[in-house]
Amino acid sequence: MTHPPARRILVTGASRGIGRAVAQAFAAQGDTVAVHYASSPADAEETLASLDGTGHALVQGDVSDPDAARRIVQEAVDALGGVDVLVNNAAVAPGPGNRHRIGEVAYDEWQGAWRRMIDVDLLGAANITYCVADHLIGRDAPGSIVNVGSRGAFRGEPDFPAYGAAKAALHAFGQSMAVALAPHDISVTSVAPGFVSTERQVDKLDGPDGDELRSQSPHGRVGTADEVANAVVYLASPGAAWSTGAVLDVNGASYLRT
Repeated sequence: MTHPPARRILVTGASRGIGRAVAQAFAAQGDTVAVHYASSPADAEETLASLDGTGHALVQGDVSDPDAARRIVQEAVDALGGVDVLVNNAAVAPGPGNRHRIGEVAYDEWQGAWRRMIDVDLLGAANITYCVADHLIGRDAPGSIVNVGSRGAFRGEPDFPAYGAAKAALHAFGQSMAVALAPHDISVTSVAPGFVSTERQVDKLDGPDGDELRSQSPHGRVGTADEVANAVVYLASPGAAWSTGAVLDVNGASYLRT
């Protein structure tokens, strides 16, 4: 099998789950990867150790901090010699600790959930995108940006409305960037995964909600991180450049948009 020429990839939120699978998929085809993490150095080191090839690097920082976002990109550029592809995967995911269904949480909890999810899931991605795009434009180089969105942007997230709203905005942001960056030969796309089996979801899948989650897809299962990673790698490839602006559903027909 012939692989495309090696590129330099920055994957945010790559310490585990989908981000780890994305980093591994790019490394498997010969690319070098900057593994970004916020607060889990041991997990990030484990991701780094699992990557095929050499030349990979770790970068740390909270993407919701604008100064940290700029530093993260600069450190990736310095470590890899440049960045050709960005995968915006870092996110505050829904979980028991940030459920904020209206009518069930206090106003301060509601405010906190919205602020944190918007800051990381949307504004963090926007700031990282700016810095990578600025780097690519400065080099007069083509590139690809892939945002990891969510099925929840379309289906709705009644228990986590800030998450659904942030991901819907991320999809819209990606489409705006696809138009803005097309003259610079930078493609921008998004994936919208359904429920994915990752480390943080094991208890949920093994618990009383597991059967209902699996039944959402006619395949009778949930997705895997590797399946999302395969979609990301495709969208980041030069062969997918004409798909710029697209939002690709990766949900096993568990939710169909019209």
